[in-house]
Amino acid sequence: MPSLTAKFVASAKAGRHADGGGLYLLVKPDTKAGRPGSRSWVLRVQVDGDRRDIGLGAVEMAPLALRSEIGDDIPLEEKARLTLAEARELASRLRNAAKAGRDLDAERKKDRKPPPTFKEAAIATHAAQSHGWAKRTADAFLNSLETHAYPILGARRVDTIEAADIAAALAPIWTTKPDMAKKTRQRIAAVLDFSHAKKWRATEAPRASVRALTGKTKKGGNFSAMPYGDVPAFFQKLSAETETVGRLALLFLIATGARSIEVREARWRHIELERADWNRPADLMRKTGEAHTVTLNAAALGVLERAAALSGSTKPDALIFPNTKGTELSDMTISKVMRDAKLAYVPHGFRSSLRDWAAERHPEIPDAVAEAALAHVVPDAVVRAYKRTQFLMMRRTLLDHWSNFLSGEKTNVVQLAERRA
Repeated sequence: MPSLTAKFVASAKAGRHADGGGLYLLVKPDTKAGRPGSRSWVLRVQVDGDRRDIGLGAVEMAPLALRSEIGDDIPLEEKARLTLAEARELASRLRNAAKAGRDLDAERKKDRKPPPTFKEAAIATHAAQSHGWAKRTADAFLNSLETHAYPILGARRVDTIEAADIAAALAPIWTTKPDMAKKTRQRIAAVLDFSHAKKWRATEAPRASVRALTGKTKKGGNFSAMPYGDVPAFFQKLSAETETVGRLALLFLIATGARSIEVREARWRHIELERADWNRPADLMRKTGEAHTVTLNAAALGVLERAAALSGSTKPDALIFPNTKGTELSDMTISKVMRDAKLAYVPHGFRSSLRDWAAERHPEIPDAVAEAALAHVVPDAVVRAYKRTQFLMMRRTLLDHWSNFLSGEKTNVVQLAERRA
């Protein structure tokens, strides 16, 4: 049974004073007249049959009322000065570790700080793993968690987060934004897996339990696309409206059949005006990972001319469609043009509009050419080989016809198709 008291510790004479359980108060002789000698805690334990003395730290002598609260969260193993109660607790931990055959030096160095919050763990996960991600993926990781996970999970310690907490965080977007909900769930799981590896929590992410609580997400389905017959009128109306970067970006997207992200990341160095080519490097082609050239038709070249006049810069590294800060335009900016026009379609749907138009109005051009124009992967190896030599010319013809269609002109092929109909 412990025998020391706080009062005795403060006034003890030089020597070794037992508290019980191998804990001792060690008081050194006075160094100068009238001054007490240094006081420290020592734990005596048996390790592999050998007796060993372990220094725990100096004695904390200051009265409780005079102590600062700063440092109260420091683990006992890291404290330089210990009260009697703290020395007893640390001694108990180390005795148990010794009985279990653990390395006491490693036990003293063990990180005993409380586990971080989910937000802190997410930032740590991002720092450790994002070097292998594309910039867009790295940015989206934290942005999506900040928007959809932090309101419920951000301030929670990672070791306390359970499946029900994750389901509660996902509930607001599970049916309304199924694609984002699945991405957010995956990113939450990545944070919890990382936390498990860091020993901040006992288990990995509870994937099966979360699925049981949320059920399946609604399938995203196809993008809502404008019927191709309505596209020319919309294109011409949009072209006549007040010049904005968002409108020009949407016009360029329609004219080229490009994806929104490809338009928003386009820089002037990617454009060869003399050849009328838009050369997109592999790192911008996230779907295929292969460099791709878009042939620029008259409609697209006209948009580029207007974009240069609006931004006032065609420097190689400048974005063609920058926001007001000169950085990448938001996807929502392009989508807003559609919403302002009170249309139920989405920008990505114009790729389907072009594809349907090509199939129905230009059947003389092979399907694989239209697929290549949209930077879709052509599955047939023979067709892919042919694509390298002849497809660029054929794609230029196809997109030139599309430009004529957008402006209201009709090609001979279209007229012939109409007469046959």
